[in-house]
Formats: sequence, structure tokens, C-alpha cells
Amino acid sequence: MAEAVFRHMVAAAGLQGRIEADSAGTGEWHIGEQPHHGTRRVLRERGIDYAHSARQIALADFARFDYIIALDRGHLSELRQLGKQTGAKIALLMEYAPAAGVLDVPDPYYTGEFGEVYEMVEQACRGLLEHIIATQGLLR
Repeated sequence: MAEAVFRHMVAAAGLQGRIEADSAGTGEWHIGEQPHHGTRRVLRERGIDYAHSARQIALADFARFDYIIALDRGHLSELRQLGKQTGAKIALLMEYAPAAGVLDVPDPYYTGEFGEVYEMVEQACRGLLEHIIATQGLLR
């Protein structure tokens, strides 16, 4: 969901081709699968097209991407361990939405709260995009 929302914002800002995003899991259990039907429904309702097959994060991702973003502190710990020798910027998505007052994005697979999770992700993706624009000197 976060990748789809972020890509949508990047396109709306006219920055496609200048900002790239991709998502990957820390585990291998969903490789090749589409996002959960609840995620696809929420994205469709908001006019966001998204086609994605799950993949597992690779060491090469830490060199390829400027930011590695985790949705919760458990994944953050795993990513920091995996990328500890790389110097990659590894952070929590919700760090880019400090007003939300939470650090972890709950997994809607377990809660069923896809709409609520979308709202959190949208707020944080907006903050992340503004951060990238400001720190990378990108003008809309």
C-alpha cells in the first residue's frame, strides 16, 4: 500500500522518472503474490492503480535506493541488521508524520482496518515526499 500511495504522490508532483520506489518484504512467504484484496480495494476506491508482485528485499536494494523504509519497528530492526554494512538510510515511514503520534503502521491483514492504515500511510508518504524534495533539491 505504501509504495502505491507514494508512487501516486510522486506522479501527482510531476516527479516520476526522478524518484523511484519499490517495495519488498523481509520474509519470503508471499513472494510472487499480489497485495491483499483489502489493500487493492482501498487503493481502487481512491483512484490509485497498482500492480505488484511481492518480493523479498535483497542486499542490492541497500545500494540501489537512497531510503529503505520500514512500516514497523520489528521490520526496522531486521532491515538495520541486514543493511548494517551498507550505510543506507533506514527509517520508519511514520517518522515522516510526527503529528500522527505513532511509529508503527499496523498490518491491516490482521486488523482489517485497511482504510485507517491508508490514512496513516498517506500522511507519512506526504511527509516523506516533502522530505525528499527538500533534501534532494527537487522542485516540482
